[in-house]
Amino acid sequence: MCKPFIRNHHYNLIKKQAGLLQHACSTVSDPKVVESVRYGVLAKIAEAFPDASDAQMRKLEKLAELNSAAEFQAYLKALEPDVLEFAETTERQLKKLFPKIKKLKTPALTGIDRSFLTYLGWTDIAANKMYLVYELHGRLVGIEGRFTPVGRKGVCFLCSKHEEIALFSATTKWKPAGASPDYYKAIGNYLCANSRACNRNITDVAALEKFMQDVLGQRQ
Repeated sequence: MCKPFIRNHHYNLIKKQAGLLQHACSTVSDPKVVESVRYGVLAKIAEAFPDASDAQMRKLEKLAELNSAAEFQAYLKALEPDVLEFAETTERQLKKLFPKIKKLKTPALTGIDRSFLTYLGWTDIAANKMYLVYELHGRLVGIEGRFTPVGRKGVCFLCSKHEEIALFSATTKWKPAGASPDYYKAIGNYLCANSRACNRNITDVAALEKFMQDVLGQRQ
């Protein structure tokens, strides 16, 4: 049995590719077009898992052999045990990540399915704050910023989906050489107001990791 090796955003990518292939199988009559879609699916999978073992790739590549809706559904269900869980977190750990927030309101951790979590995000509406926690380079890191709902749908910079969004603005810890002691720079982006929706959509963590690094001052 393979050990879990699929991160949440990878699982979302696989679901997306499965949806594209299923749609082609059910609507396209030209077999050459369908085969082209199958080839594209395999290419996306290979690109997402450059370090996968032969056994892991064989399991993933079964996607390209499927035809019916029932087969796609069974394939995705069979992959669920292979999804890596997000790092287990406690209220104490979260408070250590945000030591300057004396009255940190933490989320209800017991009801969270960590198998389908790329990052942990929650809001403190009373304080207009949003918190993001992510495992970056093997350790949990956290950033906090101002949370401003905009009352409309837009494209989230993390998952690239059209969802209800909010402006998240955080102050970077990075300072240029020779900067005055009171120097600060805010970094703002529109992201999903509901982090659960974002975690269901996200297929790539490049934007998330860059944003976390920029705010934390971990410049490459």
